[in-house]
Amino acid sequence: MAILPRYVLVEVIKIFLVSVTALTLMVVLGFVGREATAQGLPLLPTLRLIPYFLPETLRVTVPMTLLLSCTTVFSRISGANEIVAVKAMGISPMVLLWPVFIFAFMISLVTVWLNDLADSWGRSNIQRVVIESVEEIAYSMLQSQRRYSTTTFSINVKDIDGRKLQGVTLIIMGRGNSPKMTITAEDAELRCDRAEGVLKVFLRNGVIDVGGKLSVAFPDVQEREIPLADASRARSANIWTNLPLRSLPDAITMAQSQIEQQEQMMAARAAYQMTCGDFDELTSDQWREYENEKNELSSRYYRLLSVPQRRWAGGFACLCFAMVGAPMAICLRNRDFLTSFFLCFLPILIIYYPLMIYGADQAKNGNLPTIFVWAGNAMLMLWGIWLLRRVIRY
Repeated sequence: MAILPRYVLVEVIKIFLVSVTALTLMVVLGFVGREATAQGLPLLPTLRLIPYFLPETLRVTVPMTLLLSCTTVFSRISGANEIVAVKAMGISPMVLLWPVFIFAFMISLVTVWLNDLADSWGRSNIQRVVIESVEEIAYSMLQSQRRYSTTTFSINVKDIDGRKLQGVTLIIMGRGNSPKMTITAEDAELRCDRAEGVLKVFLRNGVIDVGGKLSVAFPDVQEREIPLADASRARSANIWTNLPLRSLPDAITMAQSQIEQQEQMMAARAAYQMTCGDFDELTSDQWREYENEKNELSSRYYRLLSVPQRRWAGGFACLCFAMVGAPMAICLRNRDFLTSFFLCFLPILIIYYPLMIYGADQAKNGNLPTIFVWAGNAMLMLWGIWLLRRVIRY
């Protein structure tokens, strides 16, 4: 590699590494702090979240810092008229740009992997850490607020002495035909059994009220088990869209097969009912349930179809940002790299991200083909090619 291209590439890499490290550190602390605050996590479980938030953070910070490094380096050399000097020697500016674009292409592949890792590994492990820490979270919330609740149960206490809860009211919400249960006890203790995947509540000397219809007093110790997933406030992970890329083709094929089976079953049932002259059955609640199930299967199918496109398009935003940032900085010929950065990032913020989000949402709903996820990338590529032509021509 010639001296000038190597110099430019090394400068871009140096600034990229420094900026991505600093920005990632700040953003990951913000993500972890937000999750810890929302879940009421103590210190040790909060620290365990950091490695699982890193892929999520890097896929946000890598494209931005690559844009910053490109605008910084090319603003400096363009403002110092080095591009003019290169052209005066009969050398095309593309000689300086190609190594940077190749580097951006490689970073794009890494970012695709980070997108895949964040969805398939990071989110599920974040949920796991929160669920496994439910005992510490519950005690922390009870210590500060005297109350801890989820969608399935709530527990109120009057006081806490070490691990012992005093003046306890435990409410377990009813499900299906199961009535609501309220247990008041003199004292209680929480224990998390990770092997069995349950939160055990040991209550002593209290009264069990079942749906306001039956009350039973107990002087001894009663044990209640609550599944950890129900006892935690962790957001449920979508097992379909959080699959790794290598597993998505099989999942898509299975989802398509389920839709076809549902359609065949509905067609056979409709034909049978029309043959029997039972037309009222076609508008019954049972038939609406079939339609809802088919719509749910279709929604899952379209979501699965959009996942690979979203991860690849999000990763290759790095290359698109570099193709816009570098020639834009050359055209501006402003040594103030922050001005060049914001002049590049503002259109990206106003046009690219809304277009990307719109395309992804429409693809997930099946309203547009999944290729529309790339609409934002295509817009940036066209803009970058137009800027490159200006750089080469003028």
